[in-house]
Amino acid sequence: MLDDRKLAVLRAIVEDFVSTNEPVGSKALADRHNLGVSPATIRNDMAVLEEQGYITQPHTSAGRVPTDKGYRLFVDRLSTIKPLSIAERRAIETFLSGAYDLDDVVGRTVRLLAQLTRQVAVVQYPSLTRSSVRHVELVPVAEGRLLLVLITNTGRVEQRLIEAPPRGSGGSGGSSPQSKPGSVSEESIGHLRALLNTCLDGLGLGDVPTAVADLPDKVGPDDRPLAAAVLSVLLETLVEKHEEKIVFAGAANLAAVDFSQSLREVLVALEEQVVLMRLLGETGDSSKVTVRIGTENPDLGLRSTSVVAADYGVGDLTLARLGVLGPTRMDYPSTMGAVRAVARYVGQILAGS
Repeated sequence: MLDDRKLAVLRAIVEDFVSTNEPVGSKALADRHNLGVSPATIRNDMAVLEEQGYITQPHTSAGRVPTDKGYRLFVDRLSTIKPLSIAERRAIETFLSGAYDLDDVVGRTVRLLAQLTRQVAVVQYPSLTRSSVRHVELVPVAEGRLLLVLITNTGRVEQRLIEAPPRGSGGSGGSSPQSKPGSVSEESIGHLRALLNTCLDGLGLGDVPTAVADLPDKVGPDDRPLAAAVLSVLLETLVEKHEEKIVFAGAANLAAVDFSQSLREVLVALEEQVVLMRLLGETGDSSKVTVRIGTENPDLGLRSTSVVAADYGVGDLTLARLGVLGPTRMDYPSTMGAVRAVARYVGQILAGS
């Protein structure tokens, strides 16, 4: 167990190395930080920290740099999340509140995170399995054509065109010679719309297929073909959107970082959706920011990076995760503050959408 003085020395080493990207020596620590002890005492403390694996000596330099173990102790015990300024919070809220749909929210969020942290930002779309139906709309757009609009509680809006079949084509007597193929009355549309919203409002998307299975039986014989067509398009929409999606931005920020021989591996890993899903796939306490450092990352190509992530959601419902990826030599307090703030604002935007 490290005493308070050695913890203070470790904190100073991490802060100086993050700031300068240069190995840190005892004299520099004594000059820059009010540690209250001599450089000789600091050297002794650094020797203990190195022996216990918290810092290491690169090459023949007289200075030391933090290890993954040192960064982990810094994040867990020594750092405090740096709150954003009032101006920064106002700028985030204004920028995100201008979004007009879910794609725009995600797009603005990933760009904003990359700009705030100067790291690679990663944002996961709200999980389909955690979404529920907010409203279903049927809108006539042309003769024999309807627009199906599905709106979820996560802000997702899906639109599909439906070709209306001839009225009565599904009944026992077939279509009437007087019926106009593809014509749909406002009354039929209104009735079907009301049925859909009655049985689907607030229902999880995974439960929709069971809830609408008997939909054609709830309308008259002449409208059953239309109900079957709407049902078919609705279920196809859910199947198409089953695969989750992740977007990232700010890969150019990696150019300013010395990854030595591992930059290519980092870029290759970022191109793989499976890798990004695995990075953000572990949800935890939504009130906390999680940090994965260096060798704690499951992908070999990302062992020289750290990932700072947080859940976002509506109320107590966690929808997905967002975060940033950068070098282990990152400003953890500021990065954690930015990720936490953006996650909170995204939840607020989606709750009001």
